[in-house]
Amino acid sequence: MSKRAQLNGKAILEKDFKTTMRGYNQEEVDEFLDIIIQDYDAFNQEIVRLQQEIDKLKKSTPDQPTRTRVAQQNTQVNYDVLKRLSNLEKEVFGKKFIDAEEETN
Repeated sequence: MSKRAQLNGKAILEKDFKTTMRGYNQEEVDEFLDIIIQDYDAFNQEIVRLQQEIDKLKKSTPDQPTRTRVAQQNTQVNYDVLKRLSNLEKEVFGKKFIDAEEETN
């Protein structure tokens, strides 16, 4: 099970820290939190982009039985094309050979 992020950019931005006499420099903390917010936003955008890419790939990748069926259909089409080509060669070259023999006689 994956953990969900507990913070987002808005929660980080709106977080208030109590101040004490010997506390941290508030400007440094704010600057660092700004960087964290930018990182959170960048990570979130990347997660969304990757999820969209995953969804796109899932939709474009056919299941295995479909892929096998397409390959079988392509093989049949290739065989039919070769058979027709062979018949055409016999017609064209067969006539040329007959014509060539008649010319030599």
